[in-house]
Amino acid sequence: MVEDMLAARGIIVSHQTVRLWAEKFRRAFSSEIRRRSAGRLGDKWHLDEAVFSIGGTRHWLCGAVDQDGFVLEVLVQSRRNAKAAKRMMGKLLKRQGRAPRVMITDKLQA
Repeated sequence: MVEDMLAARGIIVSHQTVRLWAEKFRRAFSSEIRRRSAGRLGDKWHLDEAVFSIGGTRHWLCGAVDQDGFVLEVLVQSRRNAKAAKRMMGKLLKRQGRAPRVMITDKLQA
């Protein structure tokens, strides 16, 4: 997508160039995003679980998103593991420093 956006402005780059830029600036971008979002996360979290297939093998995706769509945490595992999901939530709560006002789930058993 970056390559197409630059091509629209007359700048020609390859996929390899974009990949190298991503590797070079990844840490700076992610730390800037974290710094800007610190203390501004919503107090309503949506927790969900989805099943999908990678190479014919079923995987489970557990994720936490705030009300503004900011991804708080994602966990992909090859087996449905409630203990790992609970550990993910514990780390998330510890890292955020405060509990949300509301946690919305699909109410399925773990």
